[in-house]
Amino acid sequence: MSNETPLLSIRDLAIEFRNQHGVARAVDNVNFDLWQGETLAIVGESGSGKSTTAHAIINLLPGTGRIAAGSIKFDGKELVGASSAELESIRGREIGFVPQDPMSNLNPVWSVGFQVEEAIKANNPGMAKQAVRAEAIAVLQKAGLADAAARMKQYPHQFSGGMRQRVLIGIGLSANPKLLIADEPTSALDVTVQRTILDHLSQLTKASKTSVILITHDLGLAAERAEKLVVMYRGKVVEAGPSLEILQNPKHPYTQKLVAARQVTPRVPHTSTEVAVKVSNLEKVYSIKGSGFKSTPFTAVSGVSFEIKRGTTLALVGESGSGKSTVAKMVLGLEKPTSGEIEVDGKQLAGMKPAALFDLRRHMQPVFQDPYGSLDPLQNIANTIAEPLVTHKVGTRKERQERVRELLEQVSLPWAISTRYPSELSGGQRQRVAIARALALKPDIVVLDEAVSALDVLVQAQILDLLAQLQDELKLTYLFITHDLAVVKAIADEVAVMNKGQIVEFGSTAEIFANPKQQYTRNLLDAIPGAKLL
Repeated sequence: MSNETPLLSIRDLAIEFRNQHGVARAVDNVNFDLWQGETLAIVGESGSGKSTTAHAIINLLPGTGRIAAGSIKFDGKELVGASSAELESIRGREIGFVPQDPMSNLNPVWSVGFQVEEAIKANNPGMAKQAVRAEAIAVLQKAGLADAAARMKQYPHQFSGGMRQRVLIGIGLSANPKLLIADEPTSALDVTVQRTILDHLSQLTKASKTSVILITHDLGLAAERAEKLVVMYRGKVVEAGPSLEILQNPKHPYTQKLVAARQVTPRVPHTSTEVAVKVSNLEKVYSIKGSGFKSTPFTAVSGVSFEIKRGTTLALVGESGSGKSTVAKMVLGLEKPTSGEIEVDGKQLAGMKPAALFDLRRHMQPVFQDPYGSLDPLQNIANTIAEPLVTHKVGTRKERQERVRELLEQVSLPWAISTRYPSELSGGQRQRVAIARALALKPDIVVLDEAVSALDVLVQAQILDLLAQLQDELKLTYLFITHDLAVVKAIADEVAVMNKGQIVEFGSTAEIFANPKQQYTRNLLDAIPGAKLL
């Protein structure tokens, strides 16, 4: 390949999917070039066509998807219309792929080592068994996993999210490809783990001069990690060019919206003297089963104390494993503390009888991270939202229907979706339904556990605006659990930073952002993607 020729050149690409209504065009007239050793980011919200474009390069379009028109040239070869044998010889060896969700893309019944070895064998037919094993260990070592030889025997569920993602990156780079496609490789990870993974990916690709296509919905992350940006909206490229130029001077209204969504305006803090939730010296110790009959105590939460004033928001932030979700479960009464006290509206949770706890749940409701996992797929939206009203025997059937209508209006959803099912809604719509269900019983306190972390930045901004608006209208008190400090500025009055089961820093949102005292907090702030660029 000549230095004057792009490694990848896409021209007039159109992709269609056949459905029950006919043919839908998901990608239309896409054009861009990628040069040797360059990193290009494709940015856009869910459904914009960015992953579909990436999958078309290696002919891995799902279901009825097909390339309807256009050209994809890789290293001088035309891939559109290439035979299966030709594509198989390129896929893996010359074009590596890192998928989005490591838990669903690693087989849970096979060891990690077996899966890495399978990828190596597929790309190197005839390689000796011992050489395959040695190469698999080397791949895991390159991916940054300590004790790679011992880790070969472990299964995906025994790895953290960051470790699983490293394995997928290792598999994607195992054949030293000329191009690596990374499809949302860090979207479900903490910001600090995300930075570590992307730093590592950058080191590996620079060393081998591998070109990278990074698919992401996060414009800040894209601008920080890629020289060039391609912004997609509704299947079309609406803007393309150097990353910093687009970030600092976006031309298209959609790109301007993406940039604006990253530039969070600090909220005007609420003030209150009345305490809604008081947590004192909370501790949670789990018994972890080891070999034989021995079990080891593990302290997940230790000495945690805080207060949430009525009508305000406390953000509990920290990396995965810091203990923040365990605190949320104990506040909700879903886990019993080993020691310590929790008071809600002046009432102690400890020793509370089931009937009293049931009554308390009317005043305190949760919203979880994954609305698809927390909504019953067999219930339509109206029945899902009405479920707490039925459980607590509130109102007649007609009154419950009116309440559902009112709740859908509150979360800006049309009544028409009431007969649909969770699978028929977008991620943002499902999270609005989860919020509506949480508000059904008119609670005073809402515990939001990573409630926006899985959403696109634009949808995330809409949900945060909605939560702020509902708080002001209904005088709600929020405990907001998150690993992403970028969203805290928009929603929280106070911040408690957790690390290894303890609160290491506490203060107003303005204080924490302007003058963090702990290095751990500074690391979290520094890891916000694109923070220094925006």
